[in-house]
Amino acid sequence: MNKAELVEKLSAKTGLSARDARVCVDALFDPDPAVGLIVAEMVAGGKVAISGFGTFEARSRKARSGRNPHTGQTLDLPATRAPAFKAGKPLKESLRK
Repeated sequence: MNKAELVEKLSAKTGLSARDARVCVDALFDPDPAVGLIVAEMVAGGKVAISGFGTFEARSRKARSGRNPHTGQTLDLPATRAPAFKAGKPLKESLRK
């Protein structure tokens, strides 16, 4: 399911107009921290825990060495932060059925 399909299904399920459903989806998932609530919280160092679904957070990765697969050259990769999602128990159980 892509974003347009999510908006369409949200609109059908809730009775919201397609425009209002798109605004809701954007407010949650937009990658711009000024718009998307989940990204804004992760950028600020927080977590977004949705009971029964899971937790979105930014995790720190240590600096490490890597290798360019084309040239074989060793590279020093800096420490960084990456988005992470941990599924909640009810979500995991739903997928196991």
